[in-house]
Amino acid sequence: MNERFTYIAPCHFGLEAVLKKEIQELGYEISAVEDGRVTFLGDAEAIARSNIRIRAAERILLCCGEFTATTFDELFEGTKAIPWERYLPRNAKFWVTKATTNRSALFSASSIQSIVKKAMVDRLRGTYHVEHFAEDGDEYPVRVFILKDRVTIGLDTSGVSLHKRGYRKLVGKAPISETLAAALLLLTPWREDRVLVDPFCGSGTFPIEAAMIGAKIAPGVNREFTANSWQKLLSKQDWYRAYDEARSLEKTDVKMHLQGYDLDGEIIKCAMQNARDAGVLQHIHFQQRDVAELRHPKPYGFLITNPPYGERISEKEELPALYKTIGEVYAGLDKWSMYIITSYEEAEKYIGRKADKNRKIYNGMIRSYFYQFMGPKPPRRDGAGKQPQA
Repeated sequence: MNERFTYIAPCHFGLEAVLKKEIQELGYEISAVEDGRVTFLGDAEAIARSNIRIRAAERILLCCGEFTATTFDELFEGTKAIPWERYLPRNAKFWVTKATTNRSALFSASSIQSIVKKAMVDRLRGTYHVEHFAEDGDEYPVRVFILKDRVTIGLDTSGVSLHKRGYRKLVGKAPISETLAAALLLLTPWREDRVLVDPFCGSGTFPIEAAMIGAKIAPGVNREFTANSWQKLLSKQDWYRAYDEARSLEKTDVKMHLQGYDLDGEIIKCAMQNARDAGVLQHIHFQQRDVAELRHPKPYGFLITNPPYGERISEKEELPALYKTIGEVYAGLDKWSMYIITSYEEAEKYIGRKADKNRKIYNGMIRSYFYQFMGPKPPRRDGAGKQPQA
């Protein structure tokens, strides 16, 4: 099982560094970091370990081949040259689920999908010596990317996107995705011993992802993936070992101070159910509460949130007063840090101060900003638990 494969992990634009660090912490070698994706090298077991453990990726793709193509003939021949029999059994159900192209001679997604499928069939027909494929076996979704005439073809090992952790069955309006929430949390210096509050928690994604990070609960430990049944690459035992490894790292005795507020009492009930399904409700205090009422006696806490940003005209009129309230609440918190993701471009103006850092993030197709207001670091404690001398 020492053979090395190339994997591609797509992510939100602007959060590649977070994903790169996660992959390195799993022990895999990074081969490229590009806009919206990180490419890495790993053995076959990396399929299981990365799907189960990585928080910031949208999916894990097994790269099967790369080549240059400026004509459909070249696309056909390049695809046919890939040893598909190495991955797909005789009864595999395979199709090109998505084709994207950018700055390339080939631009028709539907034609690309059709030609890649035909080339795969042609290759496998010769390998398995059959004229017709029943395609009644396990699923092997294929994805094609063409950038500047360079074709990359991969198998989607995840299936359902990795943001589907399995806990969020109930959502409010304009929810933040689980992968984006986790990546933003990993971008901050928050640790499980620090207070964290989301005053616009909606269905609870930020506090739930924080609780999972703090308790080291792997994001994919309670779900399955398309590649669970790909026995040409991984055995069932390999998957059991990866799930067991993830569970062995969980911290059952961790104490956290996480809070989620929202004005909508019904959405608070949804958030509580989602947290219960994620196995972290004991770590989070949810409450129906207005952001204006946010107070906290402890210093060095974190406020992290995805506030309204005015999708409707009626909401836009309310934004100046809302963001002014956020600024006033933050000013009343002792030595806290605040992290806000929003597409509202006048956020800093009404908060009343300029962010220490501002990172552009694409939330789906919406250009957003991650405003980072940095509070002071708490004093370090020495081994005896005493404050060190200044």
